[in-house]
Amino acid sequence: MPAKDIYHDCVKNALIKDGWNITHDPFKLEIGKKDLYIDLGATQLLAATKTEQKIAVEIKSFIGRSDVDDLEKALGQYVLYFDILEELEPKRILYLAIRLTTFEDLFEEPIGYILLKKQRLKLIVFEPNKEEIVKWIP
Repeated sequence: MPAKDIYHDCVKNALIKDGWNITHDPFKLEIGKKDLYIDLGATQLLAATKTEQKIAVEIKSFIGRSDVDDLEKALGQYVLYFDILEELEPKRILYLAIRLTTFEDLFEEPIGYILLKKQRLKLIVFEPNKEEIVKWIP
């Protein structure tokens, strides 16, 4: 099993504060002879429709030498998990959780604008010191 991201517990606590029930820590994907692990699985009951929303959350710290290099790796992992999750549990939505400062540094710049415009990924933006979710980008 892979090591937890440094913000793992922070994001987990932020999701709980936001009304999510953590169901998997980590969320195991079994595909053929390979096992992959998304950081968290969670559910939330939508009161208006009485249906359950399911998500999987991959947490990335972006603390490497290059934000762009970290972004490339995170996107590759996101695409891999997205495609496998779509086959195994198509109703579960995959999100990439990143810090607010990472969002501001990458996604409020042209490189990030393009990714968001093309809807390449879904984001959870969190504030680590407060352990709070700042925004959801579907």
